[in-house]
Amino acid sequence: MGSVVIAFSGGVDSALLAVVAHRVLGSNALAVTAISPALAARDLGDAEQVADQFGINHRVIRTAELEREGYVANTPMRCYFCKTELYDQLGVVAADEDIAWIANGANTDDLGDYRPGMTAATEHNVRSPMVEAQIDKAQVREAARWLGVPLWDKPAQPCLSSRIPYGTPVTIESLGRIEEAEDALRELGLREVRARHHDRLCRVEVGENEMDLAFERRAEIVSRLKALGYLWVSLDLSGLRSGSLNDVLRTTETASGAS
Repeated sequence: MGSVVIAFSGGVDSALLAVVAHRVLGSNALAVTAISPALAARDLGDAEQVADQFGINHRVIRTAELEREGYVANTPMRCYFCKTELYDQLGVVAADEDIAWIANGANTDDLGDYRPGMTAATEHNVRSPMVEAQIDKAQVREAARWLGVPLWDKPAQPCLSSRIPYGTPVTIESLGRIEEAEDALRELGLREVRARHHDRLCRVEVGENEMDLAFERRAEIVSRLKALGYLWVSLDLSGLRSGSLNDVLRTTETASGAS
């Protein structure tokens, strides 16, 4: 590729990509982390840790997806508007630095879910090297561990707006409450968590292996989340499911097919 801007979110996928790009291209690789109210502070910290550890050329920029009406409206196309904002800005960085390509950390496991952000990537000629190399999530983690990337076993952490049901507007206030809720849950010992934001209700999802712990600490969970302003707190017995708010889309499609 010669030179590349890496969209570096602070997750294991983009961390692996940033490390490998740095090893191959050196100063011709630039990892860029875009911060906004939708990025948890802990993810920025993780990105900075990896960049420092490996000596990666790293830059932080601010994106303004909350100024895009299509994003704030939170339709099922929300991710498209988010990634459009990101890739617009990364395109400016690449042009200013005379860098040939923009790349993201998508792997082959990302191809099976509903991901309108991939459409934005295609429109901006963004490459996905791990998809091109037919690497899946398990292989990403294996390679990251082998290279000493400290995030190799970090749970998937989509942007905070993915916790808000479609049709409910995305606001700075709701994103802040979600981040505080998930920080509180982690402080109670839970590792794989989602705080699904349903107005005054917080629907907590945890990994199957942490369900017993969540029940044990349910009084503390309720106390901590109610202190953040939630009126009701529930624990989803189905456990953590990445993209669970897309269930409504599948239900709608099934109902449409039946009719």
